[in-house]
Amino acid sequence: MRILLAEDEGQLSRVLKMAMTTNNYTVDTAANGQEAVDLAQQNPYDVMIFDIMMPVKDGIEALKELRASGNHTYTIMLTAMAETDDKVNGLDAGADDYITKPFSLKELLARLRSLERRQDNYSQSTYSLGDTTVDTSAQNLSSSNSISLSKNETQLLVFLIANAKKELSTTEILTSNWGQQAQVNAADLWIYICYLRQKLAAVKSSLQIKGAEGGPYQLIETGESNDSTPA
Repeated sequence: MRILLAEDEGQLSRVLKMAMTTNNYTVDTAANGQEAVDLAQQNPYDVMIFDIMMPVKDGIEALKELRASGNHTYTIMLTAMAETDDKVNGLDAGADDYITKPFSLKELLARLRSLERRQDNYSQSTYSLGDTTVDTSAQNLSSSNSISLSKNETQLLVFLIANAKKELSTTEILTSNWGQQAQVNAADLWIYICYLRQKLAAVKSSLQIKGAEGGPYQLIETGESNDSTPA
């Protein structure tokens, strides 16, 4: 999993990053809420861990901004505040879970492992953006009409929808979708991108995948039907 850690206490941030990295997680760090927002808008993450009390923009403000922009990444709030109202405020802002400081590294790592298991065992069946919907159970893409998708095409398009507007490198896409030891390579990815472009055009979707062979790639919503394949 790729994790965004936003924590302004330098020593704690380093300890948490080391612990998560040792457990094979990829971790990016931010020292304030605005840095966290900027990173989350640029990169795909599986989990975001936000401290509430941060400079420039606190964790709740940062999360509200990201949720308002359509970012639904699973988020854990770190807080020294133990009052019920503070926890409620965090959850109301869009947090999925919280851990009250001080906490043990074992607890945090256990929650991450639990989240990994849930992600492996559960996925929603439909994903939508603009006028376009992907049904993962039926492996179907629909807009003005519908068309079938392969398993890999479905997985890739869902990932692009979840990270719409972000410029995604080939490495980020391959690692997030098929892991470090994936059989899918950069050449395969380009083929899937080309297939998806054709299929989005075929159903007259307003979604387009930008980018040349080798990436980066970016899914955008044009606001009008896609009757041709973008360059």
